[in-house]
Amino acid sequence: MILCKVLGSVTATIKHPAFHGRKLLVVQPVDSKLEPSGKSFLAVDHRSGAGAGDTVLVMREGGGVRQILKDKTLPIRSLIVGVVDGVDA
Repeated sequence: MILCKVLGSVTATIKHPAFHGRKLLVVQPVDSKLEPSGKSFLAVDHRSGAGAGDTVLVMREGGGVRQILKDKTLPIRSLIVGVVDGVDA
């Protein structure tokens, strides 16, 4: 899992059926000082209610994502699993 900052949301009228009804967000990996530390990517929000500016915990492992979402066929790799209240480093 990695720490990320939510940059914003994504709206797509045409998308893979696995993404229908799911909130897509653009996230930026950050280090322990909350400074950018990699390229941004898309992640699916899993019931966390995250939004722009939030610091989140992202799972980037397809097998784990499919276990959480209880569907062995989903082509989803990145899943927001929680909103971070604070980081002590």
